[in-house]
Amino acid sequence: MSIKETFEAHIFDLQNRICEGLEQSDSKGKFVEDQWQRKGGGGGKTRILNNGKVIEKGGVNISVVHGELPDLFKEKFKVEEASFYACGLSLVIHPTSPKVPTVHANWRYFEMYDKDGNIQTAWFGGGTDLTPCYLDEEDAKHFHKTNKNICDKYNPNYYSSFKKECDEYFYNSHRDECRGIGGIFFDYQKADETRTMKEIMDFCIDSGNAFLEAYIPIMEKHKHESYTEKEKVWQEIRRGRYVEFNLLHDRGTHFGIKTKGRTESILMSLPSTVRWEYNHKAESGSAEEKLIDVLKNPKEWV
Repeated sequence: MSIKETFEAHIFDLQNRICEGLEQSDSKGKFVEDQWQRKGGGGGKTRILNNGKVIEKGGVNISVVHGELPDLFKEKFKVEEASFYACGLSLVIHPTSPKVPTVHANWRYFEMYDKDGNIQTAWFGGGTDLTPCYLDEEDAKHFHKTNKNICDKYNPNYYSSFKKECDEYFYNSHRDECRGIGGIFFDYQKADETRTMKEIMDFCIDSGNAFLEAYIPIMEKHKHESYTEKEKVWQEIRRGRYVEFNLLHDRGTHFGIKTKGRTESILMSLPSTVRWEYNHKAESGSAEEKLIDVLKNPKEWV
């Protein structure tokens, strides 16, 4: 099979496995599938879980789209006529409990063609990051170590590079703090004299396959912990920061909206409940302040 056929088959299989793993850990909620078609070509499968035992709102979405290159990309690549193919999986899980971290991940592939159908450029992108409301350093070490192990399998420089990109990308510059405690983020990964496209694809596939290993133990560890109303309020304040990043800074959200993508699937990343309290500040010496300190000064976890 071609690169795009292999990766497309992988993301459909990965969607099934991730949904099954999350449903098993939740023990109550079930993903509901919404299949959709794109007017310009292609479509996708949006899967949403609402009001589970652990997961308040979660989405694990696939899109496989093709057709005329959107004007936004024509301007970027300085071409007047081109077509494209793109496929990917994107997920966001917002747990009910403030003790269980929110998690985000995506893995994607893109090809652009000239008028004769020849590939002009192609790349992979993706990554995964963790957004706790309360910092558990062992969780952070486990999440980062799991992703580092995959990176190290392919290149000793991947983890440090992709961890740095994650910290810099998932950053609320208007608040001078990271969205969460990071993970890995990689974009525009292309073949060169050191790597083939298949090698990059294999890394991207292994990164996706490691998601359940990275996240489910954290979910299992905290899902039965009790929490107070004050801690729930703090979670909703932190969710507000999550919304701010997605709407103000996230390139994927901006691209989807500007190219008239499917709005419901694009905005599935937003939590069900959220709050903004004017000039809210964490109490000195509190667990909430401990989190903010790390968000303002990213740590090396492994």
